[in-house]
Amino acid sequence: MSALAQIMHDLGYNVTGSDKPDHFFTEAGLIEKGIPFHEFNPNMITKDMIIVQGNAFNDEHPEVKKAHELGLKIFTYQEMIAEITNNTKLVAVCGCHGKTTTTTMLKTVLEPFGVNYLIGDGTGYAKRGNEYFALEACEYKRHFLAYNPYYTIVTNIELDHTDYYKDLDDVMDAFNEFVSKARKAVIMCGDDENNRRIKTDKKVLYYGFNEDNDVVVKNITHDEETTKADVYINGELYDTYTFPFVGDHLLLNVLGVITVCYLENLPKDTVRKQVSIIEHAKRRFIEEKFRNNIIIDDYAHHPTEVKVTIEAARKKYPDREIVALFKAHTRSRVQYFHKEFADALNLADKAFVLDIGEDRKELGYDGVSCMDIIKDLKNGEYISLEEVDKLLPYKDTNAVLLFMSSKDIYVLENKYKEIASK
Repeated sequence: MSALAQIMHDLGYNVTGSDKPDHFFTEAGLIEKGIPFHEFNPNMITKDMIIVQGNAFNDEHPEVKKAHELGLKIFTYQEMIAEITNNTKLVAVCGCHGKTTTTTMLKTVLEPFGVNYLIGDGTGYAKRGNEYFALEACEYKRHFLAYNPYYTIVTNIELDHTDYYKDLDDVMDAFNEFVSKARKAVIMCGDDENNRRIKTDKKVLYYGFNEDNDVVVKNITHDEETTKADVYINGELYDTYTFPFVGDHLLLNVLGVITVCYLENLPKDTVRKQVSIIEHAKRRFIEEKFRNNIIIDDYAHHPTEVKVTIEAARKKYPDREIVALFKAHTRSRVQYFHKEFADALNLADKAFVLDIGEDRKELGYDGVSCMDIIKDLKNGEYISLEEVDKLLPYKDTNAVLLFMSSKDIYVLENKYKEIASK
């Protein structure tokens, strides 16, 4: 919603919004662009407004009720996005992991060619007349079915959002329907077995490490900061790149972006230059040197994301101790994936797990807690904000501390920095 507000502002609309009083990192863009937002107050809703109703709020919300009473035009988040993207070359990035990172890469590489973008880290930008639109398209409650993409990138498919989807087949059904909406082509990671199960009559290009893909990355070398590799398309060398990151999952993400550039016949020299300056999305493997340690802040909130984040840290810092700090959000996800969370966290040398955070009441999960994860950890324990001194042994030990959560893990991170600075 923050990113959408920024886009509407850029397009010349007078934008305001409301939310809970909690501070969240996605508000930064609103503040930077001078977009006002306030705590919920139905008196702020007036007859001259068009309303975009966030998916977190139902029709019983006081502001939404006021909008109905005034007979205002109300769009859902996804309906408004469809309104502003239908006349563009919309590149919709979907998948259960890597959407934000891939969309961030996409907007960087397409910037010289004119691109609007909406990214789930709260980043949004638009300029009238831009040909391309890079969109992070979320599968939750099938919201992405509102969009009409020119290209669709599918990073991977797994069971997630277990408070909505019944099982993996239900998820596959949603992705099958979305893929069928692509107007030009579908670009999928062919190393993902569930992607290969997608049935479509659309043009499909697969990318990955395996030789059975249309787009293949080979001859990979890396140091602590960069990766160099060749990209082959249909068996022929397409180009050689220097990527400003380390991690196999990041390589897969950027292959989807390069495939779009290939299909659009964009100049190789410009694409190569833009690839070399890709930056991480907000809260995606953001590194900071603190004393002798490395602190990494990451949005990882699904077992697969936790796993690849720890693996990337291990690959980049093979000689350092890896300490994982994790906070889950939603009891439903912990109930379904507690063993998988533990398996992923066990890839670290030490793991600390906080209480489950909750944005909304989930019925039927009262007995679920962080202990469901902790009981299967090999070298892990519970930590709370009041027990941050448990991290003092890692004050100056040349360790990598991974803070992982979709929400407010940075509160623990800040407390750790405070006590470790003394």
